[in-house]
Amino acid sequence: MKWFRLRWQVEVTFEEVRAHLGVETQRQWSDKAILRTTPALFALFSIVTALADQLYKQQAVTLPKTAWYNKTLPTFADALASVRQRLWQLKTFQMSMDEPEIVKVPRELFNTWSDLLCYAA
Repeated sequence: MKWFRLRWQVEVTFEEVRAHLGVETQRQWSDKAILRTTPALFALFSIVTALADQLYKQQAVTLPKTAWYNKTLPTFADALASVRQRLWQLKTFQMSMDEPEIVKVPRELFNTWSDLLCYAA
C-alpha cells in the first residue's frame, strides 16, 4: 500500500503533463525529436511549478470556485494560470509604457479577460 501511495504522485504528474503540456501528443517525425521534446516538457512543468510556488509564497492564493466542490490546494492548471497571469502583468506586456494605467479597454475589463485567458490558453 505504501508503494502505491508513493507512486500516485508520479501518476498525477504524468496526467497533468499530458493534459496541460501535451506530452505524448507530439507530432515529430524523428525519434530523436521525440526523445528531446518529452524532457523539455517535463522541465517546463518543473519551471511552472517552481514559479507558482514562489508566487504563492509572495501573495495569497485565490483559487477559482466551482459549484460542486471547494479546492483547498492549487492544481497544476491553477499554477499555470497564475504564472501566465504574472508574466502578462510584466511591463513587457503593458499597452502603454508612458502611462501604464491607460489601455484601450478599461482596466477592470482587461483584468477580467486576463483572468479568463489564463485558464483558456
